Amino acid sequence: MAGKPSAPDLRVRRWEGGSWSESPDSVVMEEPLQLMLDGEPLSVVMRTPGADIELALGLLFAEGVLRSASDVKLVRISAEAGEREPALDVDASLMESNQVDVQLAVAPARKPERSMLSSSACGVCGAVMIEDLRRGLAPLAPGMMVDAAVIPPLADALRARQGVFEKTGGLHAAGLFSPAGELVCTREDVGRHNALDKVVGRALIDGKLPASSSLLVVSGRAGYEIVQKSITAGIPLLVAVGAPSSLAVALAREFNQTLIGFLRGSRFNVYSCPERLR
Repeated sequence: MAGKPSAPDLRVRRWEGGSWSESPDSVVMEEPLQLMLDGEPLSVVMRTPGADIELALGLLFAEGVLRSASDVKLVRISAEAGEREPALDVDASLMESNQVDVQLAVAPARKPERSMLSSSACGVCGAVMIEDLRRGLAPLAPGMMVDAAVIPPLADALRARQGVFEKTGGLHAAGLFSPAGELVCTREDVGRHNALDKVVGRALIDGKLPASSSLLVVSGRAGYEIVQKSITAGIPLLVAVGAPSSLAVALAREFNQTLIGFLRGSRFNVYSCPERLR
């Protein structure tokens, strides 16, 4: 199963009230992950270690490289990662840590244009042109309905599962919930899009994509890449604690996704498709 994010402790000098002191502090881990496809280097992803298999599969799904877990023949990873996935054939024999090699059973649904460096702030680094970001997206069906009263508690429900954030203040989170507000899956990462890729990777492994009966909650803002990845995963309702961008709103409206932002206490704004909310 997925590894847990860690928060190493260190000593820091602290200035407070006109004097210095020394105290322990926790910082979030950020390390590079070498993602390989069929043994060939594809991408270097800056991420918080843990759930690397989910992250790799979620990213490849978002990039259109694979469409289901059955496309995956083998996942190679180091024994040091300590990750196991009963639903996948996982080979923990890689000598180097911080590497994941996804080997496909079929030809990739879409061959990436080029290798890309993905930082913790960039969620669509594999795209070459703006038009390419819309590839494969289809309008979401009306379907799922949610009571408006379900939305306000979701931010606290997500925050309650952010164990590493409580120690460091430096991690984003993404969580899938049922229409009744029940938590299905949550993941943390230094990159908001990485947290979402991990959640989508989990759903992919569990055979739960498209996630047409789920809503997504993210701890930060709703940028274009969050909307794009969630539409790709078939998620009809996206809730962000922070603000959406203009491009995110335009994309949500174009592809019939309900986009909610500025979730604060009992208040939130609906930017697109309010008809899904009772």
